[in-house]
Amino acid sequence: MYPEVSLYIDGAWTKGANGKFLPVLNPATGEEIGKVAHAEKADLDRALAAADKGFKAWKKVSPYDRYKVLRKAADIIRGRADEIGKIMSMEQGKPFIEAKGETLLAGDIMDWFAEEARRTYGRIVPPRAEGVYQLVVKEPVGPVAAFTPWNFPINQAVRKCSAALAAGCSIILKGPEETPASCAALVQAYVDAGVPAGAIQLVYGIPSEISEYLIPHPVIRKITFTGSTPVGKHLAMLAGQHMKRITMELGGHAPAIVFDDADVDVAVKVLSANKFRNAGQVCVSPTRFLVHESVYGKFVDGFTAFAKSLKVGDGLDKDTRMGPLANDRRVQAMEMFVADAVSKGAKIETGGKRIGNKGNFFEPTVLTGINTDMRIMNEEPFGPLAPIVPFSSFDAVVEEANRLPFGLAAYAYTKSAKTAAAIGAAFESGMVSINHHGLALPEVPFGGIKDSGYGSEGGSEAIESYLNTKFITQVGL
Repeated sequence: MYPEVSLYIDGAWTKGANGKFLPVLNPATGEEIGKVAHAEKADLDRALAAADKGFKAWKKVSPYDRYKVLRKAADIIRGRADEIGKIMSMEQGKPFIEAKGETLLAGDIMDWFAEEARRTYGRIVPPRAEGVYQLVVKEPVGPVAAFTPWNFPINQAVRKCSAALAAGCSIILKGPEETPASCAALVQAYVDAGVPAGAIQLVYGIPSEISEYLIPHPVIRKITFTGSTPVGKHLAMLAGQHMKRITMELGGHAPAIVFDDADVDVAVKVLSANKFRNAGQVCVSPTRFLVHESVYGKFVDGFTAFAKSLKVGDGLDKDTRMGPLANDRRVQAMEMFVADAVSKGAKIETGGKRIGNKGNFFEPTVLTGINTDMRIMNEEPFGPLAPIVPFSSFDAVVEEANRLPFGLAAYAYTKSAKTAAAIGAAFESGMVSINHHGLALPEVPFGGIKDSGYGSEGGSEAIESYLNTKFITQVGL
């Protein structure tokens, strides 16, 4: 059922130059389920040459025709959602319902960028003298190098590929080696929809080797990366040395504030569901729960009950509500966070341990008795850990919410319009959601500030970083 995953270069699926493959493991069993081709320098050179050629051809395709290709790709991937969802569950671990949902969302994202292709408007600037024409036009920036992570193997890649293709750019996608098959299925949808040879390439291999070769290369004109802040800073440095345009969607540590007048039942329901979605391996996952002391006990009890009720298991089991972590490194990180917190006075309300000795399962975990000396309050956990902290005043909770250098997502719950307006303004974050979880829709901006990166991968802002602005002025003859 699980396919052998190849590279896609210049319109053909191909093995690497040296025929080398990397193993793909099922995180629910720890067993090898397949292989993914390993790109060498020779493969990257072929991909670069194809992207250069592909850009020169694809940029000449009209925005309307690019729109039609992307709309067709959206229909194709929706039609394959069940098949791709099963593959994603096998290689990534998330429950099938989440994997299928991610695949269907990819179709919506393709549709959005298809429409944006037709709206890459310029403008006419009124002149100061008769007979002068002043035009502002938008042109594709050029070949793109995109680097995507394993936690959402389609969702992250589809934003980058669709924006690039909609703008008229070609793209080399460095997909995730741990979850390669669902990402390859995404590329196949573009290909089957009519994206021509050279406009899209897909490579896998050693991430540092690929990034350090592609980013400085003169063919590449734009870099887009989703991943950790330390890696993002390194790639941004490389890009800066060569004056390459970049979009960075980096790590977060999202505060979730529950005020004294909040509907606690709603807050528990929404925040707990989003905390344990994809086993907490979500960049916008709520990670620091800051709850007013007057409702703290009720919130902790409700959240703990939800965590205890979650069915943890193989993502292909229809009853599973939380799958395994993606790899053993994440399990070790969870054990480290819990041990550090307990050693500094934290109490485990539920969870805190690995489940079994097969696969990468970890219990949904709720921690209380938290202080800011604990690593979990300073480092993104990226797993099913929920530290819950009481607060007493608005100013104190704002100070804690903004204490860290991250600024990707933030959440708040309150029945007061005044408080909602105040906290929305006070958050230092690229995205804020109040009284619901309303992030990551195709039509809304998606990106962070501070150490969480810059640029947007959603909304009308997303396509801008794939376009150059050119000013043309002329005098009529």
